Amino acid sequence: MHTFEEKRSLLLEMIAFSTVDGKLHKREYEFLAIVAQALGIEKDVFNDLFHQEVPQLPIKTEFLRIQQFYRLALLMYSDGVIHEKETIAIKQIAIDMGLNPIATKRILKLMSESPNAIIDGAVLLNIFQEQHN
Repeated sequence: MHTFEEKRSLLLEMIAFSTVDGKLHKREYEFLAIVAQALGIEKDVFNDLFHQEVPQLPIKTEFLRIQQFYRLALLMYSDGVIHEKETIAIKQIAIDMGLNPIATKRILKLMSESPNAIIDGAVLLNIFQEQHN
């Protein structure tokens, strides 16, 4: 991900997902702020994104789509409450991204079983690669 537009698009998708349950929790906002900082998005630009509706750009590579799916899943777990709307939304987003539904279901299950919802990156990638075989 190289351009500002791509980074903004990723954050906009995450912001939209964070409010699918009807509210933005403090932990979700803090998680989004960390992602924005990691992407090199300044705080004022980040805060302005909450007031924008810009069409999302397609994510070009499967690796970047997997990475974005995992970010969204971490965001879903960040407030400690999993809403049915979030579960439905993340599964639909994964399908729209072209990710394998079986792999995404396995990832979400592993995350729910983990004490902090974090899974190893190699495990994450292996689950998606298994579905290619």
